[in-house]
Amino acid sequence: MEFQREYLETNERLIEELWPLLEAHYIQIAHYKDIPLIPDFEAYRVAEKNGALRIFTARERGVIYGYSVFFVRKNVHYSTSVQAVQDILYLDPMVRKGSTGYRFIQWCDDQLRADGVQAVYHHVKVDHDFSPVLQRMGYEEIERIFAKRLDQ
Repeated sequence: MEFQREYLETNERLIEELWPLLEAHYIQIAHYKDIPLIPDFEAYRVAEKNGALRIFTARERGVIYGYSVFFVRKNVHYSTSVQAVQDILYLDPMVRKGSTGYRFIQWCDDQLRADGVQAVYHHVKVDHDFSPVLQRMGYEEIERIFAKRLDQ
């Protein structure tokens, strides 16, 4: 498995390549399945243009089997600290066995570190908990996120 940084601006086919995985990811983890998957790709393009987006992929023989997307910026509470917040992380179930996930997350960390990122935050779904992997990598549980539907 090869890992690489990708760019929406220079890879016109990237969204098309990612779409089957995005749909599989949505089916697997979406908590509110009645809210349709309609990504705002223009917002991602703007973030990339502003240097605030990192897209990393896991490929084998050119085929994408996974991705990790981070928003990177100075933290509004700690303005001297550049931090990365994971937006989405997914690996096709066919490649999850073994150390692929661990190696991919470690590679992403290395890329973010090289970009001057001081801290990385991962969101972990309760029903799809990969926190044991993160804890083995030195991540700490520091926050919980709660959600409530207001339109029902």
